Amino acid sequence: MQDNYDSMDDLEFDVLTEIGNIGAGNATTALSQLINTRIDMRVPQVRLLSFAELAEIIGGAETLVAGILLNLEGDINGSMLFVLERNDAKMMVQQLTGFGQPGETEFTDLDKSALQEVGNIISGAYLSAISSMTNLTISVSVPSLAFDMAGAILSVPAIEFGKMGDTALLIESQFKDLDVDISGYFILIPTVESYARILKSLGLR
Repeated sequence: MQDNYDSMDDLEFDVLTEIGNIGAGNATTALSQLINTRIDMRVPQVRLLSFAELAEIIGGAETLVAGILLNLEGDINGSMLFVLERNDAKMMVQQLTGFGQPGETEFTDLDKSALQEVGNIISGAYLSAISSMTNLTISVSVPSLAFDMAGAILSVPAIEFGKMGDTALLIESQFKDLDVDISGYFILIPTVESYARILKSLGLR
């Protein structure tokens, strides 16, 4: 059996879905603490999608987004991408900093710094769930932030980790009880070896 998402059976997908649920819940708690506001989250949608399909889910390849990319090292190698539509990213920053007016679209240096910190904290909370369930050690790089079209943002992990197959694990989360609803997308892309290690640690391989 080839160790990639393309060969995943139902049980393996169910387990990764559960990890996604717990991770997204951890991320919501972390975000709530960060902005000192109660936040609820709709049950996250966990799906296996091709990189082309990922762009469509986010709104289309030409949709302007903010992407926060973290490289994973340790027992699990690969990358994790947290993507927000540009307007949602701006609204999240305004919730966090208390600065800015509705309808603003440009990002100040303070906005960018805050957004990187948001990505770092909630991605870290998500990854801690994986680490706890698998007993695997995961360390992350300093997050890199980019503003571009969704297709361009997604091309970075697609090119780097395309050897896994053309699919990635998408966890779509919608944060509630802010002044507005904000949708965010976690995209987990472990290497072939790390994917096998995750399943083995869970007794599935």
